[in-house]
Amino acid sequence: MTTDLLLVAIVEMAPGHTAAGQEYEDAVLDLLDRHGGAIERRTRSADGASEVHLIRFGSRAGYDSFMVDPDRLALRATLGESAPTTRVIEVRDV
Repeated sequence: MTTDLLLVAIVEMAPGHTAAGQEYEDAVLDLLDRHGGAIERRTRSADGASEVHLIRFGSRAGYDSFMVDPDRLALRATLGESAPTTRVIEVRDV
């Protein structure tokens, strides 16, 4: 049995801040590997206002540490109300 954690993240850019949201996503997704995570697939809507990510972590602890990563939190704080909103769903391979 695997201990991997598989997540789908549905990301909605703040209205009027699509470019900033995409830059933020680029930056935070680059932090995944330091927490044992990897982006398996990243897709974007035709208008750029939404993204869907398939992310795998080696463990739940890796995801938990990613969520409190000081660099991620600082990037998010810098954007303030311009930051994207994200819905995360835990999924499994079938």
